Amino acid sequence: MSLTIEIFHSKSLKQLFSVKVNDTDTISHVKNAINSQKSKLYPDRQMLKSEAAGKALKDEEKVADLKKNSDSGNVRLYFKDLGPQVGWTTVFLTEYAGPLFIYLIFYLRPSIIYSNSNAKYQQVTHFACACWVFHYAKRLLETVFVHRFSHATMPIRNIFKNSFYYWGFAAYVAYYNNHPLYTPPMFGSMQIYIGLFGFLFNELGNLSIHLALRDLRPAGSKVRKIPLPTSNPFTKLFNFVSCPNYSYEIGSWIFFSIMTESLC
Repeated sequence: MSLTIEIFHSKSLKQLFSVKVNDTDTISHVKNAINSQKSKLYPDRQMLKSEAAGKALKDEEKVADLKKNSDSGNVRLYFKDLGPQVGWTTVFLTEYAGPLFIYLIFYLRPSIIYSNSNAKYQQVTHFACACWVFHYAKRLLETVFVHRFSHATMPIRNIFKNSFYYWGFAAYVAYYNNHPLYTPPMFGSMQIYIGLFGFLFNELGNLSIHLALRDLRPAGSKVRKIPLPTSNPFTKLFNFVSCPNYSYEIGSWIFFSIMTESLC
């Protein structure tokens, strides 16, 4: 049985579209119908709501369920244009590739950055670069092989905002850690190796949590489950915090700062 869906703008309340679908169809079918009328409004760019100030409807929700809540034979939905979108994978790869290469420019080609670039690197400077490269190489590999996203895209403006943050701080940290006047930590090798061990420990913990979260969502699905500790001891942190991947991430950079004796 066919059903007419009237689409109104969520702010101006002006009617934008009128589409016909079957009552067995989903919100995803409604988005495709809108896209067929206006090609630039691809499904990932659309947000549909049952009320102007309500929550976004999920793609898998049935049109028939919305009809039950309608006093008339038609269904009224409210539309919001989310703007141009870009894939999450593209955003993450851009965010993480920048810091990796920016840091290496400071480390491998100091003559480009510093006027006095003949000073010999300290041992901790080599360790710091290795840790930095390891961290962002891990992030890039996780983006390709581990992460499963519940949403395919995000607003394209975020790629510029996020990249400015990641790339800018990478240059800031690299400038001081590779500077010819950089001095090693006050407590010498003991402090360096404590920081190095703590960094690697937390990086392994972060990876373990990402793998555990990956296993909660079958490939190609949008399933959401409550994460619980697994046989991996690093996941025991789920008993104490909601997002232990961030706890380990913070731990990594705390120990990185201890190792380099730098708050940058």
